[in-house]
Amino acid sequence: MEDKILESIGYILPATVTGLVAYYMFKGFIKHQDTSKKLALLSERKKDTLPIRLQAYERMLLFCERINPIKMLVRIKPLSENKQDYLQLLIANVEQEFEHNLVQQIYISDDSWTAILATKNGIINKLKQVAETSNTAHDLRENVIIYYAKKLPPTETAISLIKNEVLRLL
Repeated sequence: MEDKILESIGYILPATVTGLVAYYMFKGFIKHQDTSKKLALLSERKKDTLPIRLQAYERMLLFCERINPIKMLVRIKPLSENKQDYLQLLIANVEQEFEHNLVQQIYISDDSWTAILATKNGIINKLKQVAETSNTAHDLRENVIIYYAKKLPPTETAISLIKNEVLRLL
């Protein structure tokens, strides 16, 4: 009887070891296949979303260019001598540009979006600040141009950040 037990163990042990080896090999193979499929899907998704993300960065770069104070003052002339009317026109233009591009925040990084918000708010605050010391709309234009001739506009910082983000994407 002991011989039969030992003989059974002699058959069962190699079969069990072979079964366990096969199990772990198949498990590793299936895990590798899953990883490969996930990487392929991720690569495909990135390939599909990259053009959309690049377009969002392009639009936000264009937004920064359009709200650059010097370029904006050249593009938007005062309608009257009233500095408050001109200030409101400039602020409305910045806000309109911003609202037009608001949805782009979905596709760009949080750092870029924060920089763009800070740029927009910084420009509006500086316009208001300069308006306090100006007498007419033309004074406001002149004072803003003088200020930004001496100091780099905040849009340049945001543009630089956007360019770096795009380089990382590519």
